[in-house]
Amino acid sequence: MACILALDTSSEGCSAALIKEGKVTSVYQVVPRDHTRKIIPMIQQVLKESGTEPEQLDAIAFGRGPGSFTGLRIAAGVTQGLAYGLGIKVLPVSTLEAMALEAFVVSGHQQVATAIDARMDEVYWGAFEVVDGNVVAVQPECVCKPEDVMLAEGGTSGAAFSGVGSGWSFVQRMPESVQGRVSLDDQALMAKAEYIVRIADRKYSASNGASEDIVSAEQAIPVYLRDTVTWKKLPGRE
Repeated sequence: MACILALDTSSEGCSAALIKEGKVTSVYQVVPRDHTRKIIPMIQQVLKESGTEPEQLDAIAFGRGPGSFTGLRIAAGVTQGLAYGLGIKVLPVSTLEAMALEAFVVSGHQQVATAIDARMDEVYWGAFEVVDGNVVAVQPECVCKPEDVMLAEGGTSGAAFSGVGSGWSFVQRMPESVQGRVSLDDQALMAKAEYIVRIADRKYSASNGASEDIVSAEQAIPVYLRDTVTWKKLPGRE
């Protein structure tokens, strides 16, 4: 079994988790604008509580986004530093995917539509189905206006999606075709390292540590979804 550390600073929540011999040790706090000060002590806490030395780690996972620009850079930077120092690989994990897994584990929802308030009058959007414990995207993640969200056909026939995340505060602006297929659940749900590490463990174990999902430290980069839109709006940019 793999020994994997995970961290997430993609939202107002800050968390670290470690899976060792199938057991998860985790810590989570809502600490707006305090991630830089909190994340290292959290990592030290889960290492200590699980009786793990850094040299025992097989890989490090992190919430690669979408989410707060500043928060994602913090997680990526800490992950890169630790992975370089230990000479181990990295597993970037979608924050939307982690939210979908939590909705399944906590409430049993097999089909989950995740939405995060992306500011600028947009939402980060994803739709997933959990099959045999694996989170499968039923359509590509995106950032868009609430009026433009879509739910692809597929998944379990006739089953409603569960809607989680802060982006569902815009539900009244979403298309009726989406509203009619979604039952709102937890709008306060945020990504947590506990579920990021569970996803990372499955991916690592399924590939014996060799997969396109497992990258080198320098490839531990955030996924903003809004990259091209942001740069396109800057004066002087092509």
